[in-house]
Amino acid sequence: MEIQTERVEIPVGEARMGGTLARPREGGARPGVIVWMEIFGVNAHIRDVTERVAREGYVALAPDFFHRSFPGLDVGYDETGMEVGMKGLAALDADEMIADAHAAVRWLRARPECTGKLGVMGFCIGGHMTYLTACETDVAAAASFYGGGIAAPKGPGGKPSTVSRTPKLQGKLLCLFGGKDALIPPAQVDAIRKALADAKKRHEVVVYDAADHGFFCDQRATYHAASAKDAWERVKRLFAEELRT
Repeated sequence: MEIQTERVEIPVGEARMGGTLARPREGGARPGVIVWMEIFGVNAHIRDVTERVAREGYVALAPDFFHRSFPGLDVGYDETGMEVGMKGLAALDADEMIADAHAAVRWLRARPECTGKLGVMGFCIGGHMTYLTACETDVAAAASFYGGGIAAPKGPGGKPSTVSRTPKLQGKLLCLFGGKDALIPPAQVDAIRKALADAKKRHEVVVYDAADHGFFCDQRATYHAASAKDAWERVKRLFAEELRT
């Protein structure tokens, strides 16, 4: 499917959050999908995922939720990128993240080429942001890839734990983890699974035993092709079932 891309700015109060928008060139109004970045910014990998989503027939938006600390961050998966990314991570606050999520939802829903039905997906801290967005907005579907810290005792900025927000979830949530991921202990995955089950939310939690953190990113040494392929099929199915009806 032929797509077009552009740089955009999203109002967040008095601030502006940059981002990348990718959408099919033709075909009328379509559902929207927000793609939340990793700590490395809206980099080549995130832009590639956003374009892949658009080629599936969605209006895809990748916002820069580091716009307060490191606006426009675009780094690779090396020591330098990790250093600045971790500083951006440390500066995050859950209340501000929720404000960014609401702003992205409002902006994308208001686009004339969007039907208003929205999904969200994200990776690493973007996976955490996906869970937070799913609980704090009315998105219909969410796919969280190796979201770190979701079940930590405190959320970003010392705010309430993100997993404690689970009862507010409205749409269907897909959580994807790597069994070899030392950054997300099995106990936290179990806590997420239990919270979703206890709250009787529509969900699926998948653990790929052979995969590590970052398994979906073909620019990382931890890329795991088989897990990435299966995860992508699950995401496509989730969005098709929840956003196209």
